[in-house]
Amino acid sequence: MSKRCSWAQGPEYLPYHDEEWGRPVVADDALFERLCLEGFQSGLSWLTILRKRPAFRAAFADFSIDAVAGFGARDVRRLLADAGIVRNRQKIEATIANARAAAELRSDGGLAALVWGFRPQGRRRAPRTGADLPATTPESTALSRELKGRGFRFVGPTTVYAAMQACGVVNDHVLGCVVRGEVERQRRSALATVPRA
Repeated sequence: MSKRCSWAQGPEYLPYHDEEWGRPVVADDALFERLCLEGFQSGLSWLTILRKRPAFRAAFADFSIDAVAGFGARDVRRLLADAGIVRNRQKIEATIANARAAAELRSDGGLAALVWGFRPQGRRRAPRTGADLPATTPESTALSRELKGRGFRFVGPTTVYAAMQACGVVNDHVLGCVVRGEVERQRRSALATVPRA
C-alpha cells in the first residue's frame, strides 16, 4: 500500500488528497472558491464542506467572481434559506464582499498573482508527519494582512494558510507521500504561468 498523508482516509478524503489538495491553482475564480470554502470551514470539519461543495458551487454561481460580486440582498436571503450550504450570514456576506474585492484586484494582476506572490522563497523541508505542519506561517500572516487591507473578510492567517496548502502555493504533502513529487513538479511548472502582481 502506498504512503499518503495521514488525513487521506476514506472515500471522500482520498480522491480529494490524490487529485486536488496541493495541486497548483492559478485561475482567479478557482482560487476564489478555495479561499471562500476555507472561510466557510472555519469552526467546522473540512469533510462537511467537501460534502456540501456541489451545493456551494450551485449557490454561488460556480464561484464566478463577477457573478458573486453582483449578488445583493435578495441573494443573501436565498443563500440563508439554502440547506445545502453552511447558512451563516457573516460568512455569506463575506463571500460576496470577497468577490467584490477580488474583482478590484484585476488592475493589480488579479487574485492569483497576489496570493502566489506570498509563496515561501527558497526550498522548504518536506514535513515528515502531519504534526510538522504549522497552522500559520509568516507568509500566511502577511497575506492575511494584505487581503484584509484590500477588503477581504474571513481571511485570518490560519484560513489563508489552509488555502495556500489547498492551492499548491506550498507543498505540504508529507515526505514519502505518493503524490508529493508529482505535486512539486506541477507547482514548479505553475510558477511560470502565474501573473506577477
